[in-house]
Amino acid sequence: MRFAGWLLFAVALHAAGPRLPLGLDLYRPVPEDNRLTPAKIALGRRLFHDRRLSRDGSLSCASCHDPRQAFTDGRTVAQGVNAVRGERNVPIIVNRAWGASFFLDGRAATLEQQALQPILNPKELAMTPEAVLALVRSGRYRAQFRGAFGSGPTMEQVASALASYVRTIVAGGSPYDRYLSGDRSALSETAQRGLALFRGKAGCSECHIGPNLTDEQFHNTGVAWRTGSPADEGRARVTGAAEDRGAFKTPTLREITRTAPYMHDGSFPTLDRVIEYYNAGGQKNPGLDSRLRPLHLSPAGKQDLAAFLASLAGRIRDGH
Repeated sequence: MRFAGWLLFAVALHAAGPRLPLGLDLYRPVPEDNRLTPAKIALGRRLFHDRRLSRDGSLSCASCHDPRQAFTDGRTVAQGVNAVRGERNVPIIVNRAWGASFFLDGRAATLEQQALQPILNPKELAMTPEAVLALVRSGRYRAQFRGAFGSGPTMEQVASALASYVRTIVAGGSPYDRYLSGDRSALSETAQRGLALFRGKAGCSECHIGPNLTDEQFHNTGVAWRTGSPADEGRARVTGAAEDRGAFKTPTLREITRTAPYMHDGSFPTLDRVIEYYNAGGQKNPGLDSRLRPLHLSPAGKQDLAAFLASLAGRIRDGH
């Protein structure tokens, strides 16, 4: 029984993929009906970078989630085919294997549910299911789908392949991770003071918690509110609940220095602006999260906090 237990553990680790970067959970969650395989990951990566998955052939998933920009695009809000402006800032997609829900409003429960929505959204890649299937049922794609799934292609398999690839996009091994692992030289004294503020007076760790520095919950920080009502209903679009108006998912802080501009609408161009906003206690509104309050940080304290946030930049890898 002891040997059988270790065998099952080894099989589980193998299914979850190679060893993950320092700082992340050792086991990467993967659904039973879409186990990671090299064939699915390679197929998903090809789909992710294929501009033919947009209506006019100008964009791919990687156009908005650019690996060279920490899988974001540097724009205020997303830009789709024919330069159509979206409504929200492109979220970073590192470590989404551990996500509890997806999109800034949480409207998708799994990566498989999330994967096709940008492709079919008329403001993003603007494809139709028929056009997607016409592409993947031709040429090398057909053979690659059979190698990955043993059949197909189908829209469900397109979603499964993309989700498999996205699960391999991971970030870790930052100075912060090395510091937590015992290397006390990994953080400067300034960053260590910032960490103390992050965990203490500033209260950031109340929402930015765990290995991925997010509680995966939705909070009204006031950014969406303009003249008495939210410019974007946020989570309330999904739930219809009044208490969710203007609430958005807590983003990961990993690689935060590489993903400007910030907030759901990209309205803050720098991290210094973000720190100033929270230092002031957010934008008052009826549903403002009760944890937001003026912090009264000194100029030195703000610099310390910024230094700590910079320590969250590590190494991003994908495809395995």
